Amino acid sequence: MTEHVEQLEFRAETHQLLELMIHSVYSNKDTFLRELISNSSDALDKLRLESYRDKDLEVDTSDLHIELATDTEARTLTVRDNGIGMSRAEVVDLIGTLAKSGTAELRKQLAEAKSTDAGELIGQFGIGFYSTFMVADKVVLTTRKAGETEGTRWEAAAGSSTYTIETVPDAPQGTSVGLHLKPADEDDHLFDYTLEWKLREIVKKYSDFIAWPIRMRVERTVTEGEGEEKTEKTVVEDQTLNSQKALWTRPRSEVSDEEYTEFYKHVSHAWDDPLEIIPLKAEGTFEYQALLFLPSTAPFDLFTREHKRGVQLYVKRVFIMDNCEELMPEYLRFVKGVVDAQDLSLNVSREILQQDRQIQMIRKRLVRKVLSTVKDLQGSEDTADQSKYQTFWREFGRVLKEGLLNDFDNRETLLQVSSFASTHSDSELTTLAQYVERMPEGQDAIYYMTGENRQQVESSPHLEAFRAKEREVLILTDPVDEMWVGSVPEFDGKPFTSIAKGEVDLETEEEKKASEALREQQDKEFAELLGWLGNTLSDQVKEVRLSSRLTSSPACLVGDVFDFTPMLERMYRASGQELPESKRILELNPAHPLVTGLRDAYDTRRDDADAGKVPELAETAELLYGTAVLAEGGELKDPARFAHLLTDRLTRTV
Repeated sequence: MTEHVEQLEFRAETHQLLELMIHSVYSNKDTFLRELISNSSDALDKLRLESYRDKDLEVDTSDLHIELATDTEARTLTVRDNGIGMSRAEVVDLIGTLAKSGTAELRKQLAEAKSTDAGELIGQFGIGFYSTFMVADKVVLTTRKAGETEGTRWEAAAGSSTYTIETVPDAPQGTSVGLHLKPADEDDHLFDYTLEWKLREIVKKYSDFIAWPIRMRVERTVTEGEGEEKTEKTVVEDQTLNSQKALWTRPRSEVSDEEYTEFYKHVSHAWDDPLEIIPLKAEGTFEYQALLFLPSTAPFDLFTREHKRGVQLYVKRVFIMDNCEELMPEYLRFVKGVVDAQDLSLNVSREILQQDRQIQMIRKRLVRKVLSTVKDLQGSEDTADQSKYQTFWREFGRVLKEGLLNDFDNRETLLQVSSFASTHSDSELTTLAQYVERMPEGQDAIYYMTGENRQQVESSPHLEAFRAKEREVLILTDPVDEMWVGSVPEFDGKPFTSIAKGEVDLETEEEKKASEALREQQDKEFAELLGWLGNTLSDQVKEVRLSSRLTSSPACLVGDVFDFTPMLERMYRASGQELPESKRILELNPAHPLVTGLRDAYDTRRDDADAGKVPELAETAELLYGTAVLAEGGELKDPARFAHLLTDRLTRTV
């Protein structure tokens, strides 16, 4: 057989990141062992599952385990398992993980992180294997995939720009990671990882819940005989270091918060502490248990296509799949945890799961439980719970609102647990129930305005009449807000109404009667101007009319009730969808000096203006339209022309 040996170079950015990981100050280097054990546990889960799926796979699953082995003189620690193993191609892909894990962002965060949290960043980016270089001068990975005849050995030294990879004929099935340890340096929080007590401590703290036995060969002294015949001798035996108790099977009262935290980090590969723990047990004709977690920090890839969602699925404590998307909807993709069912077939596939009635039942129950937990936090009088809700909404509110688009069964609950910025407060958010409670008599709609940020919305002329009438307006600035407000009809019988669309009617019946004569007079006085502006600006607007929503601005642009907003149009176009060019309505403030001045100028030279012989009037109309576009934060189609017209007009007035 020809030996296949290669010496390869790390990518430049990968080498830089490894250097940064090795030389950065980490608060807890012990986490490297947690990462290796988690990887081994995953490999054992996958082998057990593959043995069910592939009956022709000749593997022995009677004694699946993880083993720790040390050599004090050689200063080595080896973590090995007899799990699924890796092929040569999979080992090469492992090396490429760094290049695919947001390397630039990770490098920046590692460089900026404080010593108290830098070490935990390794878990967030899914590169736990490389944490070994925090404690080792050299790492040797030897592996053979189940069903294959040849193994692979990968070797790299800390600080080296190269690594070797070779084919080995005699590798046992599974994976072995051998670490040539650095000298202990307690000042640098670098301990002697060949010591039995230290390894026991780490396993107990991080991996006690692992379902597979974690074994270590240890020496102990035993006493034989009695009296004068009593002798002591040293024996070597294998001891299991972890309890192997699945946390989801134990009562909440028997599990400490620390145990839950480490279990959460194991199943989610996350670095933060859980915000809330959600145990769940269903009994009866269909039994299952679940242990779910709400994270306290949104992962960096929450809004990327590559983000993996869903919880782990077990059947009778046998691992079935990771990231089971069928158990959790897209808008709850941040929820982590485990579901252990009793009656599902072990031969399930993703296609079958999507149509499995029991899976759908579990999913509905899990969703209701998660939302009720959020609702309890929101409505709690406890300050700590309120703080948790505020953290949850800050991190995941944008994602949760995605459920308003398609989860019709839970839409009412989603509306209840959502919070929004509004004109009622500059800093505090409001619930819809609080908004409705504050509504004055006679108001029958929930008013809102969408925009890119709060400052843009608050400076919009659309708000002027609402401020004058002291009517509260929701300020919606998340991209998803543009979508759901168009599909959710109402809350508590009150329809959602955009203040930037349709007509605005904030007057009482008495106010309407008092101003009826004034409106009739204004309609007559401005009728000719409105018609001329409609013709002059026909390429930009579909109608020009007088406004009842303006108090200080000369003009604003509004849409019809079912029109897309400019922001929504930009979102669709940014996603590659072509939309027909839309026109909006230009509303004028009949009390503004610019508008009355334009009316008087048009009345004075009406015939010439209608014939197009008064270009300065047409230019004023363009400037009026342009200022309305800018006032709402929009973009001019021809900003150079607008700037030219404005400069020319200013020059003539100086």
